[in-house]
Amino acid sequence: MASFRPSRWHFNIDKHINPILPASVLPQIPYPVAHFLGHRSPPPQRPVGNLTVIFWAFIGIFSSLTIIGTVSARVPSFKSHNVPQIIGSFGAAAVLDFYAIESPLAQPRNTILGQLISSFVGISIGKLFALSPHFESIRWLGAALSCATATAAMGLTGTVHPPAGATALMAVMNDDVMQLGWFLIPAVELGVGLMLTMALMINNIQRRFPFYWWSPEETGGFWHRRRQESKTIEALGASINSILSDNDTAITGAASSSIFRDTDSSALEKGGGGDRRLVITRDAVHIPNDMYVTAEEKTLLETLCQRL
Repeated sequence: MASFRPSRWHFNIDKHINPILPASVLPQIPYPVAHFLGHRSPPPQRPVGNLTVIFWAFIGIFSSLTIIGTVSARVPSFKSHNVPQIIGSFGAAAVLDFYAIESPLAQPRNTILGQLISSFVGISIGKLFALSPHFESIRWLGAALSCATATAAMGLTGTVHPPAGATALMAVMNDDVMQLGWFLIPAVELGVGLMLTMALMINNIQRRFPFYWWSPEETGGFWHRRRQESKTIEALGASINSILSDNDTAITGAASSSIFRDTDSSALEKGGGGDRRLVITRDAVHIPNDMYVTAEEKTLLETLCQRL
């Protein structure tokens, strides 16, 4: 019996999700558009120096945070809820999205879902701790629990995004963020969407982003197998129909030529009892001329004759 070793336990959610997700549609999109979605054909990308990386990171971070601040200031519902123009965790997110773009932590799945999960966890724990009359004295504990829980949730779902941990922390510790309640989620996701849009435009000028949208592993394995099985079944069905058609032709030809013999019933009677017989020999099958035999029965009789 295998020893009990929890330290070796491993859970990979992609193993269960990737097969049922559709395969990438980027190869079917016109290349000028697919290029700015991270698709490359051929895949190899020419390397660039770090000065180029720094230049585009500066442009990307400045422009994305400027756009987020400008849009947030002009959304009426954001004003009514006193949403901060730029949520603090977006600073760390910008560094990932424009400088460390090769990191798995910066890919769209991690950015979008990591922030979504962490916002939900942070709001939930903040509201739970706020029920206590001693909230201010234990607020730090709620913030620590929020960040730890969000990280665990992101780890299990394969969406780890470090700036999202800061979002979960701020959802409990920061008064301006905590007072947003559930409105924090659309505020965060709007910023994420704007930053991701800018990242797609700027990072694909001389570099490549993202390296993948969901997972570096192949997706759609289940549907690919279904299509292959369907094609195999269709091909097999066509082959069977062809074989049956050939057999029917052979049986029809055989019945009219060599193997089957229509014989007078009296010639096949056994003795005086009048028992009728169907005679199979090595060369022929003798069938009473007043006996009807189906195509399937002829096939069986032909097989028995050949075995003799």
